[in-house]
Amino acid sequence: MQKNKILDRLKNDDDYYGQFGRQYLSNSDIYNLLKNPAQFRVPQAKTKPMLEGSYFHTKMLEPQKLDQYETIDSSTRSTKKYKDACPSGEIMLLTKEKENLDYLCDIMSSNMEMCKYIYAEGNEFEVPAIQNIMSLDWKGKADIVNHKDDLIIDIKTSSDMDKFMYSANTYNYDSQAYIYQRLFNKQLVFFVIDKSNGRLGIFECSAEFLESGQNKVERAIEVYHKFYSDESTEDITNYIHRQTL
Repeated sequence: MQKNKILDRLKNDDDYYGQFGRQYLSNSDIYNLLKNPAQFRVPQAKTKPMLEGSYFHTKMLEPQKLDQYETIDSSTRSTKKYKDACPSGEIMLLTKEKENLDYLCDIMSSNMEMCKYIYAEGNEFEVPAIQNIMSLDWKGKADIVNHKDDLIIDIKTSSDMDKFMYSANTYNYDSQAYIYQRLFNKQLVFFVIDKSNGRLGIFECSAEFLESGQNKVERAIEVYHKFYSDESTEDITNYIHRQTL
């Protein structure tokens, strides 16, 4: 299939996250390959932070798609009202959570500096890309491709802005930055908002941060080849976590 046709299909979330997109590795695979290879590509239940992050991105970048999010005016997820409304295995936004996310979106989108970059003329949102990196095919979907300033902008929510530099390592934003800069050949910058107080932050990627990301990708590829490639040498059922204390 021609590359432009592949990218057209990857614009669709069902194809990007579904069977078609699984022919490519992505940054979301890094965590399990490094921490728990037996869970590689095992479907994960949607969590509250995942749902909130998805809503925040949609509200900021593709508000025409907000009708896909159902909300319920319930105090908690333990009420009978919520349990009766929410399908089994799913999760819904509470009205108070949606209102807080809308408030956070208003803060970020009304900031003059961030707005200038996020909504610059010619920007593209939710842009897929594919590329062979270290002998394997990878995919990624950039939040914002800013052609004017030659940037990729990734928007994040954080529970604590002062700890973002540490959570960036925990959540593999370093490997994301490395992969995306290879995919798009542009510098990646994180635009962050603190969920607790609306504080805004801009985080650029240092050479050391990108090197850390590259190291993670290299290690993840080693694990992939060991257990999952056509030339795998070990059975995943024999995997044991090893660490020196």
